[in-house]
Amino acid sequence: MDSPRSVNSPRRILSLSRKWRTILDIDERSSGFGVSGEHGPKASEVYGFVGSITTVVASVIFFVWAHVPESWLHSIGIFYYPSRYWALAVPTYVMMAFILMLGFYLGLNFMSTPSPKSINTIFDEFSRDPSSFVSSPHEDEEPIETISDIGSDKINDLMFNDVT
Repeated sequence: MDSPRSVNSPRRILSLSRKWRTILDIDERSSGFGVSGEHGPKASEVYGFVGSITTVVASVIFFVWAHVPESWLHSIGIFYYPSRYWALAVPTYVMMAFILMLGFYLGLNFMSTPSPKSINTIFDEFSRDPSSFVSSPHEDEEPIETISDIGSDKINDLMFNDVT
């Protein structure tokens, strides 16, 4: 049950002599360059590279359109382009939409949070009262107490009573 050995290294050997190919049992297809499913670029890398190049090209086109005088654009044969008004309007609209979205998100969080005077800030459906646990017959063998919430009266007593 001989399994063929392969060279799995970050530094691939591009050309092996015939002697070493027979010693290592390397298939002819695995040596040299070539894109296979195992060694080729990942789809996310390709999409990231194409996305970054597209972003740079779009930014250059935008800045040329926004800052180059119309006479220069006409001299190179570009006669149709959007109004320069949109060079300021679109970024302003996007920025304001983002700011309003953040404000809306904060407002929704404030509306869904109970007030500080509400009993829901102290107890909820996951609260565990230490007195509600049934003690086991082997209580001496339990080195750690059961997990429960500390009552607000105990916390206030520990924090605000002057124990000197």
